Amino acid sequence: MRETIDFLLHDWLQVGSLGERPRFADHGRETFDAVLDLAEKLAAEKFAPFNRLADTEEPRFDGERVHLPAATVEAARAYAASGLLAASQDLDHGGMQLPCVVEMAANAFFSRASVAMSGYAMLTSGNANLLMAHGTPAQREVFARSEFAGRWFGTMCLSEPQAGSSLSDITTRAVPDGPDFEADPLGPRYRLTGHKMWISGGEHEITENIVHLVLAKIPGPGGALVPGTRGISLFIVPKWLVDPRAQLTGERNDVVLAGLNHKLGYRGTTNTLLNFGEGRFRPAGQPGAIGYRVGAAGDGLRCMFHMMNEARIGVGLGAVMLGMAGFEASLAYARERPQGRPVTADGKDPARPQVPIVEHADVKRMLLAQKSWCEGALALELYCARLVDEQHTGSPASAAEAATLLEVLTPVAKSWPSEWCLEANSLAIQVLGGYGYTRDFPVEQHWRDNRLNMIHEGTHGIQALDLLGRKVVQHGGRGLALLAGRMHDTIERARATANAADDAVARHLDEQATALACAVAAVGEATQQAWATGVPEHALANATPYLQAFGHTVITWIWLDVSIRAGEALRGLQAGAPAVQAAALQGRLAAARYFCRHEVPRIEAWLSVVRARDDTCRTLDPAWL
Repeated sequence: MRETIDFLLHDWLQVGSLGERPRFADHGRETFDAVLDLAEKLAAEKFAPFNRLADTEEPRFDGERVHLPAATVEAARAYAASGLLAASQDLDHGGMQLPCVVEMAANAFFSRASVAMSGYAMLTSGNANLLMAHGTPAQREVFARSEFAGRWFGTMCLSEPQAGSSLSDITTRAVPDGPDFEADPLGPRYRLTGHKMWISGGEHEITENIVHLVLAKIPGPGGALVPGTRGISLFIVPKWLVDPRAQLTGERNDVVLAGLNHKLGYRGTTNTLLNFGEGRFRPAGQPGAIGYRVGAAGDGLRCMFHMMNEARIGVGLGAVMLGMAGFEASLAYARERPQGRPVTADGKDPARPQVPIVEHADVKRMLLAQKSWCEGALALELYCARLVDEQHTGSPASAAEAATLLEVLTPVAKSWPSEWCLEANSLAIQVLGGYGYTRDFPVEQHWRDNRLNMIHEGTHGIQALDLLGRKVVQHGGRGLALLAGRMHDTIERARATANAADDAVARHLDEQATALACAVAAVGEATQQAWATGVPEHALANATPYLQAFGHTVITWIWLDVSIRAGEALRGLQAGAPAVQAAALQGRLAAARYFCRHEVPRIEAWLSVVRARDDTCRTLDPAWL
């Protein structure tokens, strides 16, 4: 995996050039590699050996406290002590000022080693990053800095039992805490009452405190909650109350664990139902959990999207690395497992020795499919992280373009790996056969852990509605046009390369460029046809196949761009270069070729129902089911 990350970072994305920017001036390949070395070593020593333990000894609640394996606690604390929680933060805030793309590459090792055990830190980083963007100076100093230092961990509390993904229907209430509520040094102070469901990391004793970011509604003048999302505000609700010096006061806030959710996978991260303001604890003798408002009243969802969008890219990365873990395990098994003989004229001679199953064409198909999905998705996630760096440190025009591209790509970065890297895990099980279905091998856990990623941080269907209903049509379709322009630039570069070099690599580039050009045109046409009537119900009934086609088009583009660089690197290999270098480059080119020939044809089938505004699902009477 390290060779793949190094190629994508340095050969493809050219992250070394970021050192020319003032924010990253102290960094170069040496420091980037040192961070990756640290992450790889820590993940291998503290996380990977205990991934199965965290799965079999899932969190347990005894009515008073949650129990976790000691290895989970030790791993989370070791991650916090490494300084990686603040990797991309300012030096003045205890950070390293690393590029986001390098930080994400480092976190890939932890997701690969144990996605569930590493979940606490990833949530904390997103929580603190939101506060750095939207919190007051005191909130940044007290809460965010304590999280970056690893003293406190964080969560995001959105869903409720009766509302699920429909945030406009949340009923958690936040009322001003007395006439002087705006005078509190930690921010406007409120009392919260309500229930939150599916809260990852919602209760544990890894750190001395837990910082919950909670969505709630402030009642209007008549006491009624404002309907819809415009009434939602965001609040910091710590498990233990703190003072302006970031010290615990010793007083427990009225946040109570109501129970743990028992999950199919991802068991190493606690998942909770939390009650706010039920009266078990009464800070200052009053009912309600104390919370400090972040941002303006009614601006909560906009603030929370800062963490949600970051989490969506993080979910995509987690899905990728679970897929990669399954691919690596099934590849290693296929190289060692002897079974059957070649399908040749004399291959069925029982006197001949069996061959490793990696020699069989169908096993190669399953392995190459996994490689094309997982490595393509990893490249997409790192590309999105590179856009974050461009948004923060590029020229005004370049930063604006990066922000627009991120808006369009975020639903894909979350959903596409969640679907196709899960499918990779399924194929990993298939490669192992009956052994893959047992707990004696890790691939069944990879599948169980990955199944969550199509659900949390916005389900697959919600991402589809966001993409077709908002992202590709907002601002007059500017984001879609910008993305298509980037794709056409890659097509032209591929064709120029193909014209300049007469070899198999060049011919494959030309083939892939043609396939991508057709896909881009088809997506553009389907987008227009979906909205031809101007009726959202007509367009959005087929949003999910649109998302699938759009995602496949994006990965086709990513693979073409990667292939251009891989071909250049292959031609540039010196005589006598290690065979493993050429093999790695040829493997990338083969994965891109597989994706072009086996995956791209799916695009037309998905788009056919989008173009036709097919009403099969929309007009179905539930009684017919």
